[in-house]
Amino acid sequence: MLKSRAGVVRSVVVSAGLAASLLLSGCGGTQTMDVTASCAFLNDDTFKPDGNQQQQSKQIAEHYHQIAGKLAPEIGNPIKEMASIMDEAAASSLGAATQDQQEKLKVQFNKIGEYCK
Repeated sequence: MLKSRAGVVRSVVVSAGLAASLLLSGCGGTQTMDVTASCAFLNDDTFKPDGNQQQQSKQIAEHYHQIAGKLAPEIGNPIKEMASIMDEAAASSLGAATQDQQEKLKVQFNKIGEYCK
């Protein structure tokens, strides 16, 4: 059961990480992308955190914060929520998302999935 939840978190992290990399490398302006461009960005994002669990959680949170405002609100708002969740996870002693936080991440990831199919 823990392995499947870890897979959900990794999927969320990889997808959001991918989005962040593209935004950081390809879009320097302050305008937001439309939904189609935001989804394309997320699909092409190659962000990968490194280090221990706590360092990775912190990097993921930072990445989410950096990209959220550049994406369409339909995509960016759930990523903002995910950033807050990952901030909490990074601040914990283990640096990993709890079961409850993983569920919250999944909810936000599913919101993004409603637009990016």
